[in-house]
Amino acid sequence: MSILDKNNNIQVEKYNKFLKDNNANAMQDLRWGRVKSNWIQEAVYLEENGNIIAAMTILLNKVPIFNSYMMYASRGPVCDVTNIELVKKLVKEADILAKKYNAFVLKFDPELKYNEEVNHIYLKNGFKIFDGHTVIQPRHNMILNIENKTEEELLRQFSEKTRYNIKLATKKGINIRYSRNKEDLKIFYELYKTTTIRDEIGCRPYEYFERMLEAYNEDELRIYIAEHEGDSLSSAIALNYSGKMFYIYGASSNEKRNLMPNYLMQWDMIKWGLENKCNNYDFGGVFEFTNENGLYKFKSGFCKQEGVTEYIGEIDKVYNTLIYYGYTNILPSIQKLKRKFKKNK
Repeated sequence: MSILDKNNNIQVEKYNKFLKDNNANAMQDLRWGRVKSNWIQEAVYLEENGNIIAAMTILLNKVPIFNSYMMYASRGPVCDVTNIELVKKLVKEADILAKKYNAFVLKFDPELKYNEEVNHIYLKNGFKIFDGHTVIQPRHNMILNIENKTEEELLRQFSEKTRYNIKLATKKGINIRYSRNKEDLKIFYELYKTTTIRDEIGCRPYEYFERMLEAYNEDELRIYIAEHEGDSLSSAIALNYSGKMFYIYGASSNEKRNLMPNYLMQWDMIKWGLENKCNNYDFGGVFEFTNENGLYKFKSGFCKQEGVTEYIGEIDKVYNTLIYYGYTNILPSIQKLKRKFKKNK
């Protein structure tokens, strides 16, 4: 049984090394479980000749209405996910956890570009795959390739308007700085709250970001802040992990938006990725693909050459079909009605 014993320091070190050596997503790192402290964390792996050949870090969240757990391997597993036999063997190890926790589903959403043939193979082998309207992590991301690039080369790849806005922010005196101190985390959080209200999105508690700051070291995580004449205009959290720079959270003020602080801040974070010889800079998800959508317009200006990256989506191993149906078809409708009621209250 290859379930990771997190009290075994030698095995944990071996597991962590495998993740780093195989360009795992930061959400597969065991420390992500410290950030998601309200979830249970487990991990499974496969070995061959004493070497780990596949791994999957799993978070478990209880769905009280069904009295059952959802198991979720965010951006996992870490292996050749086109090798269906290897994935099935790894999932078989997770089946033991499903029985232990009375889980109704195992979800995983690897960073695998959409491939019709691979999609068909998973379906043929009894897995279910969802479209972009139901996934936990975005199915469409903006990924900037920065491998072996110079600053000049990258700037030439950006849209003309993006280059203009970076220059404008510089000319207008926007100052970008970064740190890891709690005072700056509080500045980020105040801007974050403003952003969630403006964009009508959910707001995580301050402690969530505090745990993130504590989980990752100074070489891996920075809080960036864009300032102008004493005003904090925008902020972001950047995470450097396993050859990729993640723009993991962003926030901005409602003031002085015409000074384009977000553009210069992104450029500074991209340059941190270059310093660390990262392969990619991940801008995160997009949900609409027209310039009328501000998020898409902003991110696509940096990723003009790459465009949108479409991942395969959420792949599910279902253990209880009745609960699974309720979770995927009934619960979303209930939650939608609750949000509507709360908004109109």
